[in-house]
Amino acid sequence: MSSKPSRHEPPPPGAWTFFRQWLRHPLSIAAISPSSRQLARLMVKELPPNCERVIELGGGTGVFTRALLDHGIADDNLMVVELNEELHHHLSRRFPDVHVALGDARELPTVAKKAGYADAGQVDAVISGLGLLSMSHELQQQILESAFSMLRPGGRFIQFTYGPVCPVAKDVQQALKLRNRRGGFAVWNMPPATVFVLTQARSKAVEARPMGTPRKRRSGSGKSDIQASR
Repeated sequence: MSSKPSRHEPPPPGAWTFFRQWLRHPLSIAAISPSSRQLARLMVKELPPNCERVIELGGGTGVFTRALLDHGIADDNLMVVELNEELHHHLSRRFPDVHVALGDARELPTVAKKAGYADAGQVDAVISGLGLLSMSHELQQQILESAFSMLRPGGRFIQFTYGPVCPVAKDVQQALKLRNRRGGFAVWNMPPATVFVLTQARSKAVEARPMGTPRKRRSGSGKSDIQASR
């Protein structure tokens, strides 16, 4: 595959489905069009060595899903979580052998168990297409806690953003002992996007709290169910 992306890539399968869902739910889908193949390649490039099991958050039309499969991730080792019912239906038809789950990113252990996918601490990477930048700090922390509860020690949370800095709030990173580094920049994505990789500074996996469990510290305000920006 060429490392030089085309400026005129054809729209991915399901692009009209994605746009239609954006028209219906503009506050829960954080982009007007699916992510580009260039961005998908940059996201997949950040997978850890010898990566086998991956969870994708917010599968959208399947741009990242297709890139993960092309990279060599086996269908049975991939779980795609999508909250939007129509996009979930689209993904299930397009990738019939992948674990495509209709569920909430805050409840990954439960979603994975229901899908017969994997236990906590058995996943190598989580690739996220969620619009974290527009979420409250509380919702960010719930999603990151859930993700890191599934990741093995040293596992990676790979996220893109349309802004210039890491979209995970600093207080959330501090609370979960996370560190981030900047990855590639997808200049031809619409809008252009930067990839960030988050890892945990401690080896012990985070235990995800059940939804509704109070925490000692809360940041941000309001709640949101923004689950798709792909």
